[in-house]
Amino acid sequence: MGNLVAIVGRPNVGKSTLFNRLTQSRRAIVSDVAGTTRDRQYGKCEWAGKEFSIVDTGGWVVNSDDIFEDAIRRQVTIATEEADLVLFLVDVQTGVTDLDADVAQILRKTKLPVILVSNKTDNNEQQYYAADFYRLGLGDPFCISAVTGFGTGDLLDKVLEELPTEEASGIDESIPRFAVVGRPNAGKSSIINAFIGEERNIVTNIAGTTRDSIYTRYNKFGFDFYLVDTAGIRRKNKVSEDLEFYSVMRAIRAIENSDVCILMIDATRGIEAQDMNIFQLIQKNNKSLVVVVNKWDLVEDKSQVVISTFENAIRQRMAPFTDFPIVFSSAITKQRIFKVLETAKQVYLNRKARIGTSKLNEVMLPIIEATPPQSVKGKYIKIKYCTQVPDTQIPTFVFYANLPQYVKEQYRRFLENQMREHWELTGTPINIFIRQK
Repeated sequence: MGNLVAIVGRPNVGKSTLFNRLTQSRRAIVSDVAGTTRDRQYGKCEWAGKEFSIVDTGGWVVNSDDIFEDAIRRQVTIATEEADLVLFLVDVQTGVTDLDADVAQILRKTKLPVILVSNKTDNNEQQYYAADFYRLGLGDPFCISAVTGFGTGDLLDKVLEELPTEEASGIDESIPRFAVVGRPNAGKSSIINAFIGEERNIVTNIAGTTRDSIYTRYNKFGFDFYLVDTAGIRRKNKVSEDLEFYSVMRAIRAIENSDVCILMIDATRGIEAQDMNIFQLIQKNNKSLVVVVNKWDLVEDKSQVVISTFENAIRQRMAPFTDFPIVFSSAITKQRIFKVLETAKQVYLNRKARIGTSKLNEVMLPIIEATPPQSVKGKYIKIKYCTQVPDTQIPTFVFYANLPQYVKEQYRRFLENQMREHWELTGTPINIFIRQK
């Protein structure tokens, strides 16, 4: 289970710059899909063989002066409740401001590790000015420059030192983990209750590792899986205004700890920006997906036309990844609740799919021959052989070509679509690499 680090601080101290620097090694792997403004607020950082997630709280503040400072205070509070460690960024060139002092006051009350980071330390002289930050009462200020990268290596060493170590949990790794995610009031708790029913005694709760994911083992009616549930554990103090930020922080945990995400969408509201935020988190983490349109009992016109329109709208918003199942259900009337579980189970099996090399070549090579990649600068690209890489998180395939660097993204997508047509890969992302043969 990964750790979550939150970057907090007032505006213009360099939170985004630090975020980009810490996550840059992953930027190449994480494709930036346009569509969500706050797409850059969440990323992964790898350092010394360890990986953790980072949230930059900066993108979540509504920019209007009167509630501006309150919004920042609220976010710092949420961050201290949801993260495992907080990086508190201050600007050595402006020194301590009132808002810094306010944030420090919130952070002093938390039991979490807090690292005070003095940013914009661009020369030796400024390191002396950083001493001013001792009066925030949060220990030694760590001098860095997010722009040049000065001091960031030492900072990362310190982060790894302070992060809580993973306690081994009594969780059987071979059993699939399903997370129910979605924005507030989409019906997450209702559907979990509908799954589990009143027969709570069949279900065993295993407390999650470091923080707050709870795994509920569900084994009846031929199913055996864990439900990853992060909801309703910590007190929700006055976070109604920041529900969106709060629920995204929550969703990160559930998504990272699962294999299959069941994304709940409210049938009466349609697909909204926040659904897209959560969908993007699922994609960035390479998780399999089942979309559940909940509250279907409240929709009056249930004709096939309405269903198709709804499905198309969802797939259009989530393109280019459109090969996932959509289930229309109602947690209240328990309509098609079972279908949700069956679908999630199937999607999990698809995620574990193995395709024999000979079969793969037998099907794919004629297709590639019929529609080869476009030639570039008069050079013909030949793909001679393909194979599945064993023991990967999601199905991963390598196509060996003479000029891999010239194979365009759209051709890779073409290969992916062909594979989805011939094999049962619905709901799961797949990786396709083109390598030198």
